[in-house]
Formats: sequence, structure tokens, C-alpha cells
Amino acid sequence: MKKDLLYEGKAKKVFTTQQPDQLILSYKNDATAFNGKKKAIFEGKGRYNNLISAELFQHLAAKGVPSHFIRAINETEQLVERTTIIPIEVVVRNLATGSIVKRLGFKEKTPFSPPLIEFFYKEDALDDPLINEQHALLLTDAAENELEQIKSYALKVNDVLKTFFATIGLNLVDFKLEFGRKQTGELVLADEISPDTCRLWDVDSGARMDKDVFRQGTGDLMIVYDHILQRLEAAK
Repeated sequence: MKKDLLYEGKAKKVFTTQQPDQLILSYKNDATAFNGKKKAIFEGKGRYNNLISAELFQHLAAKGVPSHFIRAINETEQLVERTTIIPIEVVVRNLATGSIVKRLGFKEKTPFSPPLIEFFYKEDALDDPLINEQHALLLTDAAENELEQIKSYALKVNDVLKTFFATIGLNLVDFKLEFGRKQTGELVLADEISPDTCRLWDVDSGARMDKDVFRQGTGDLMIVYDHILQRLEAAK
């Protein structure tokens, strides 16, 4: 049973439950971009992100990637294990696009082989800056072995999801992950995996099937998210 509001972020609300080691994530209809500088509300967005994220967490679990996900409760909420989030955003890039093109001058669509992993410090006041591993050790309580485990999990998630998305006609261009520690201390995948946190391009047309259509104002976000969910459900 949902109890008290514990935290509200840009895309989700987090509630306590009667079980001290479990939380409820409630997905909001808010869309944000550029670290919250662009905002809008799309009716039904929370439903899409919840259902898509649930499908992807279940697929990853079947492939041996542990996460905080327990089950979807309804169309906009899911039950998860309580974790202490490590304040690092882990970005895995298979192709160059977005900020890395602007920052470092890579040509658009340059492939990264092996995939490129970047760390960003989760701190809104600093606009989530790019950091290296030494910064991560100084700015967070993450240990060296945990950073290695995070990188290992991130690459495994990439391998699993690249293969999976390819079966439904999508290229996994890049994505963001967050990790947390369960009360036992075990490191697991947390937060969400959705078109909000992944860049997905249609294999045939190259069309962007993710939040970039909102960032760039190039399409209807809800139509795009509906296509993603339909493809996931058809693949069951």
C-alpha cells in the first residue's frame, strides 16, 4: 500500500510502503530536457514510461542483470526495492550524437567500438557535469570496486538491450543508467529505462524514437512512445 511521499523528481514521485525495504515509483506526465530548462506535460506519458521500463527491467532480469524492479502495480506505478542511489549518471554511447558532438567535435553518427562510457555527477545546481573516475571517488561514497562493477553492468545492459532492440527494428544509440545499493549492500540497476533515458533510432528510416523529438521539437512525443510500446508488446 502506498504511504508517504518520500521524494519528487522531474519524472517520478517516490512513495514509501508498509514494507520498509520497498518503495513505489509513480511515473509523472512531465517531460523535461536540457536539465529541466525545457518543460511540458503530456497526458499519458507516465503510463508509457512505466510500462516500457517494466518490460525492459524484466528482460534484463532474465539475462542476469539485477535491478531494483519488483513488478508493475498498475499502468503508472511500479514496486521497487529501496536503494540508496549513487549520485552518478552513467551514459553508454554506441554512436556519437547529442552533447558529445558539441563537446568534443565527433562527427554525428561516429561509431564507438568498444562502447564509450561516461560519468556525470548528479547535481542539479552544477547542471550534472561530466566527471572522471577520480572525481567520482571524491564526490560520492562509491568505492573503486563499485565503479568497476558499474561499468561491467553498464556494458552488459548495452549488450542485452542492443540485441533486444534490434529485434524490434531499433538501434540503441546511447542511454543513461543509475545505480543504487540495496539494504544488503548489493549494487543494482535503479531508476528507469525508457525512451526518456535512451536514444533509439528506427533501423529502416533512421527516425528518432525517443525524447529527442521533444528536445528538438521535431515530432509528437506520445505517438513515438506509443510505437515503442507497441513494438515491445508485439515481441512478447
